[in-house]
Amino acid sequence: MSGAPSASLRLTDRQRLNWLRLIRSENVGPVSFRTLINRYGSAEAALDALPELALRGGAARRIRIASQADAEAEILSAQRHGANFVAIGESDYPPMLRMMDAPPPLLAVKGNAATFTLPSVAIVGARNASIAGMQFTRIIANTLGHEGFAVVSGLARGIDATAHQASLDTGTIAVLAGGLDRPYPPENIALCGQIAERGALISEMPFGWEPRAKDFPRRNRLVAGLALGLVVVEAAKRSGSLISARLANEMGRLVFAVPGSPLDPRAAGANQLLKDGALMVTEAADILDALTPLAAQTRGERDILLAEDCPGDEGIVVPSAQSDTERLIEALGPTPIQLDDVIRHTGLHPSQVFSILLELDLAGRLERHVGGSVSLVPNA
Repeated sequence: MSGAPSASLRLTDRQRLNWLRLIRSENVGPVSFRTLINRYGSAEAALDALPELALRGGAARRIRIASQADAEAEILSAQRHGANFVAIGESDYPPMLRMMDAPPPLLAVKGNAATFTLPSVAIVGARNASIAGMQFTRIIANTLGHEGFAVVSGLARGIDATAHQASLDTGTIAVLAGGLDRPYPPENIALCGQIAERGALISEMPFGWEPRAKDFPRRNRLVAGLALGLVVVEAAKRSGSLISARLANEMGRLVFAVPGSPLDPRAAGANQLLKDGALMVTEAADILDALTPLAAQTRGERDILLAEDCPGDEGIVVPSAQSDTERLIEALGPTPIQLDDVIRHTGLHPSQVFSILLELDLAGRLERHVGGSVSLVPNA
């Protein structure tokens, strides 16, 4: 999608309610949400089509569709907590997220949305960070803030919390793995309140949602997507910070790493990133030199139209026969494959492929990966 939206472009209350119902319905993610909107023209029409589409995709039972009462209750909960739901294309939606692959169609936002207009740097690292690691984090976060950058992180203890604390006065954004009313870990609840007053909190998860282990990679995806670059200060070889770095790299963001002692396991992941080509950081200037030109370049590239207002090629519905569905399923497996390869291999019209993939997705039989590749869910 391309083009610049009007500064006053906003969903109506009814549209916002139906968008929330659609994204909260079972098996509907950012990609299937957009495909549904493009095909049916509105979330309201898409909601009516969900049961049949899921059955055509092979769902073993009727999928759960979020009710109007549930959506209204969540909107009221957001209002009670001083938050609101912002749709992609609206002026308060974080501009950098619009530029990532499959951005969330709706975000719960609390705080000062003007923070999103600043160029952003993500800083992540170990929860059991060293004193030296936190001191260095404090220095670079403070310096970046005073140079006009917002600092993004995931509100975890250790490096994340230190990065937020050091940039409270200049602009910081915290991405939560659970609902905005369920900050984690509990010891950072006070910090969460400070960020809401002086920066911004965001989450794509429902209010009342307690974060689970598998929700943190989703949070890490948004941390990476919000920023021009991501800095890893300390990270073990198997850590969420390395997941964030991989996601940032796949999105085309710059990845930075702070070198550490080979004797400290908390530095092993960051040191490996440097071996793999990450940019070395020994002072804030290393980050500023790389990102300042990018900040100027992307400032005019961040607008996008509301999905409801610009149906794409997916809106061309080409009926698919059962044999076409079977042919596509046979072409897929547990290994991710690019959509272009699927289309080329099956010989199906792209719109047929989009339609069948949507049905499989809604039936819970498809997994979508960063970069647009897809695979079948094992044993689904």
